Amino acid sequence: MSVPNKPDPLRSSLLENANARGIRHGYFTRRGGISEGIYRGLNTGTGSADDPGNIAENRRRVAEWMGVAPSRLLTAHQFHSPDVVIAREPFPGERPKADAIVTDRPGLAIGASTADCGPVLFADAQARVVGAAHAGWKGAFSGVLENTIAAMESLGAQRARIVAALGPSISARNYEVGPEFVARFTDADAGNARYFAPSAKAGHALFDLNLYTVDRLKRAGVEAEALGRCTYGEEELFYSYRRGTHRGEPDYGRHVSAICLLENE
Repeated sequence: MSVPNKPDPLRSSLLENANARGIRHGYFTRRGGISEGIYRGLNTGTGSADDPGNIAENRRRVAEWMGVAPSRLLTAHQFHSPDVVIAREPFPGERPKADAIVTDRPGLAIGASTADCGPVLFADAQARVVGAAHAGWKGAFSGVLENTIAAMESLGAQRARIVAALGPSISARNYEVGPEFVARFTDADAGNARYFAPSAKAGHALFDLNLYTVDRLKRAGVEAEALGRCTYGEEELFYSYRRGTHRGEPDYGRHVSAICLLENE
C-alpha cells in the first residue's frame, strides 16, 4: 500500500463549522505512517504488538498535525465501557481506564482509538468544550455517548449546542451477528429490531452500528452525523479487527480520531 509521508485525516462537515471557531479535529486513517506488515501505515495503537518506536513516531505525526506536543495527545485505556474521564492536563503515569475523554482546556488533543468500533467526536464551540468517545456496540449500548454529553455539560456545554460526528467504523453489510446479540438489543427495547437485517447465514443478522449510534446521539438531544466510511471494506484506508480475525491474522492496527481546542482563540 502506498501512503503519503504525512497524515491526511478525514473530517466532518459538522465539526468543520466548529473549526472556524478554534477547534481542530481529524479522523486519522492508515495514511502517513511508518509501520509495516499487517500494521502498515499510521498505526497509533499502543495496545498492538507493533514496534513501539513505530507507534511513537506515528503518534508524534498525529500530534504534529493536531498542533500539540506528543505528550498532549491523550488516549485512554479503552475497555468497552460507558466510563468517561475529564482531562485538564496530560495523564500522569498510566492512562486511565475509560472509553471517552472530555476537556475544556486548549492545547490538549483528546482521542479515541478504533479498528471497527465507532469514534465519535463532540464539540460545543461556544462553551469551548470537546469530547472523544470510543463507541463499539457494548459502549454505545451501555451509555458511553450519553455519559460523554453529560460530562461535557459538567464543564459548561449545553447539549442543544453540541454537535457530534461518528467517524469510520464497520458498516452493516460487514457486521454479521448471532441471535443472542440480536436478543440482547431487542430485549432491552423492541424498537431496536430496526437496526438488524437478515443475513445469508440462518439465524444471523446484519447490525447497523452506524445508524444505532447516530440515533442514540440524536435522542440524547445533540446534532449528529456519520461519515459513512467502512473500516472493514476500505482496507487501503482503515484497520479492521474483524477483517484481521477473518483472515486469521495475529493482530491488527488501530487508528486514532482526535479533537482539540486551539490555543489563543
